[in-house]
Amino acid sequence: MAPTDYYLGGLLSVRPAPIPPEALVPATSHRPSDSDIATRGAGVRELGHLPVRSAFRRPTVPTNAIGVVMNEAPTRPFSNPMLSTLLAAFSDAITQRSLLMVMLAPKSAQELELAETYLIGGHIDGAILVGLHSGNPLPNRLREHGIPAVLCGHRARGNLASCIDCNNRRGAEMAVEHLVSLGRRRIATISGDLDRASAFDRRMGYRDALVAAGIDLDPTLEEVADYLPDRAQMAMERLMLNHPEVDAVFAASDLMASAAIRVIQATGKRVPEDVAVVGFDDSPLAAAANPPLTTVRQPLDEMGHEALNLLMLEMHDPTEAPREVILTTELIVRESTVGARAMGAVGQGQATAREAVVQVSPLDTIS
Repeated sequence: MAPTDYYLGGLLSVRPAPIPPEALVPATSHRPSDSDIATRGAGVRELGHLPVRSAFRRPTVPTNAIGVVMNEAPTRPFSNPMLSTLLAAFSDAITQRSLLMVMLAPKSAQELELAETYLIGGHIDGAILVGLHSGNPLPNRLREHGIPAVLCGHRARGNLASCIDCNNRRGAEMAVEHLVSLGRRRIATISGDLDRASAFDRRMGYRDALVAAGIDLDPTLEEVADYLPDRAQMAMERLMLNHPEVDAVFAASDLMASAAIRVIQATGKRVPEDVAVVGFDDSPLAAAANPPLTTVRQPLDEMGHEALNLLMLEMHDPTEAPREVILTTELIVRESTVGARAMGAVGQGQATAREAVVQVSPLDTIS
């Protein structure tokens, strides 16, 4: 790693900003001896300091760099098809504007603090934030230091950053409405980390659809697996043990739905004849699943480009009011709910429901 590179918890590539002429040291200036340099370097390493340029000060010269923060374990953006698709969309959008993408993937509170120090240290012109837990102060901290930021995900109350998201609640509701329309009545759900707005909203959408259909809510049919396939597998095993009568499952991600299908099949039951399964995201994994997975499609490519558009608005005009953009979702029906014979009649990957138009609202009008 070159001396001017920075590493903070996850994957991070940095292009140092140009050094202004006034900061250059004249050739006639005193140069520390090699022994001085070695001594000072050892002290820095012992103290654990990281290099920070003009900490807590927005750069006067644009860096042409956009920070992308994914608050995930370092490997998850690449092992999770949804996150890797979203990351590719960010990369395409940023590259098209001849900008540099700097990615940070802090996985702990300490690394998130280091990431904050880096972001407000003058290394980037703006930031896109993904996967933050509810109540995380990072968006507001960046705004306080004059760093434009856009949050991918639902904005928590008190969050002053612009945000972009899909309508997770309505998407989940459509998924469960589809299951109800097929005559399913013992419908379980496997949620993501409920500290994330997306997981909370998807569980609420599941409940909305059941209540609307006159089906009593049963908390024992609700499992939480934090968007992790191994935990989804354990959740599905508990459901099959405690509720063998379950005839449908709505999982809040395609990864968790695929894990649920494997458990169902391992018990000797058939998908969808005995248990229908719906996921969320419409990642590449959905079409490749066995059987192909009915799922709720998020417009991830559009989300990536619109996130950068929002960020560029604030970068060019710091007085621009924060905005909220809610993208539509659609239900993609495949064999995991209707079977191969029915799919032959309607066509593979048929979109059966779509939500209303994109909603754009100033921050101060959102409750």
